[in-house]
Amino acid sequence: MSANIHRECPLCGKNDGAAFLQKKELALVRCRNCGMIYANPVPAEMGGEFYNNLGTPFYLSHEKLESDYAGVRFERELRLFQSFCPQGAVLDVGCSTGAFLHQLKSRGNYRVTGTDISKPALDYARGRGIEIIGNSFLNHDFGEMRFDAITFWAVMEHLLEPKKFLGRTAALLKPGGHCFILVPNMKSLAVRLLGGKYRYIFPQHVNYFTAKTLGEFSMTEHFEICAAGSMHFNPIVIWQDFRGKGGFVPDEQRAALLKRTTAYKQNPALKPVKMIYRCVEKILSGLNLADNLFIVLRKK
Repeated sequence: MSANIHRECPLCGKNDGAAFLQKKELALVRCRNCGMIYANPVPAEMGGEFYNNLGTPFYLSHEKLESDYAGVRFERELRLFQSFCPQGAVLDVGCSTGAFLHQLKSRGNYRVTGTDISKPALDYARGRGIEIIGNSFLNHDFGEMRFDAITFWAVMEHLLEPKKFLGRTAALLKPGGHCFILVPNMKSLAVRLLGGKYRYIFPQHVNYFTAKTLGEFSMTEHFEICAAGSMHFNPIVIWQDFRGKGGFVPDEQRAALLKRTTAYKQNPALKPVKMIYRCVEKILSGLNLADNLFIVLRKK
């Protein structure tokens, strides 16, 4: 049996978590001091080897790669990003196979670099022409390198000590540079309807943010908040998880659904349906009920 790591609250540092939700071996607690929801304890192997082992069957699956490199995959993130950073040096932390950077590079005058701890995914990104840093973000010696923007797309929820990553980000950004964070929304419509049956409440995610706790996490002496909100809505996930038994969804099934929803987005025959979908997503975003939360920070 693997050893477990017992954690303090990743937001306030207190060790005062009350039981919040149990889903098989995943135990979530809620900090009595600040309200942050997080996994505690977690398996000791939640690190590089875990994601290296995940690399080939999930990140490098045909379905995931085809979807990630599709033009529609990061359309919301790219639109948000370019509204604050029209050009410059960009570091994507948790870049996986490099799909976001690949699309960004084709859309403007950007010098892009990626870093991750999944070696198979990084090898693929190099093969697509992305400049890669093979060391961990916290330990790598960046020397004089400084960036106009650093992104964390669906990364902070995986990190045992996310505040360290935010602190390192402040040191590596140029004055006026931006940090972009996207995380699952623990108060989304999906979570409100499904509770623990929601597929993204699973062991790979160790931090569960609400708009309140994400805002508090981001308020440091180094940053000011430029924008915050929610985006993305996948009704197929809600339907499948509602009908399911509430267990953990296999990676192969998640990759297959990603391919399916990407195909829907690319299908011109579904344009009327997509118009209705966009209206629903806009309403949910305005109410902070969409699937993911985002926040944009500017270095002071």
